[in-house]
Amino acid sequence: MTENSKLILVGQIAGGFGVKGEVRVTAYTADPMTLLSYGVLLRADGSPGLTLTTARPEKSAVVGRAKEIATKEQADALRGLKLYIPRDKLPEPDEDEFYLTDLVGLEARDPEGVVLGTVKSVQNFGADDMLEIAPANGGPTWYLPFTRDAVPDLHIADGWLLAVKPTEIGEREPD
Repeated sequence: MTENSKLILVGQIAGGFGVKGEVRVTAYTADPMTLLSYGVLLRADGSPGLTLTTARPEKSAVVGRAKEIATKEQADALRGLKLYIPRDKLPEPDEDEFYLTDLVGLEARDPEGVVLGTVKSVQNFGADDMLEIAPANGGPTWYLPFTRDAVPDLHIADGWLLAVKPTEIGEREPD
């Protein structure tokens, strides 16, 4: 894997389905059936993980057969395995669109142009997307909400984004 071929998480093995060696894969794609079209789904290290040969949709998952799995026990043994594809297998986004993974590695600059750090990851803890920022001067990472107020400008092609840190909220007076 080269640095240019970032891996994108597209699914996770949920375990066996039935008794005939089928596997259930939770899909992190808009259309779960897209998983079938990607061919070999990779492990986090870039090695082959799963190759779906047939699939049918089931809620936010697909159920089907995989080249690497013959029994329910084999499918269950792979439960929890995260499945990826190279970024270059995804279609190029339209103008003014991007994939969240494209933000990773961008410099986060304040309004004066000072580099605050680098986007290490994009996380979602259940509410909104958060950019994990690795500080330029070292130390623990910090999170920036991925909102229009906190990130008013994106310059992906130039390798940076404008980061406006939210102001600290002090203790408020009781009502």
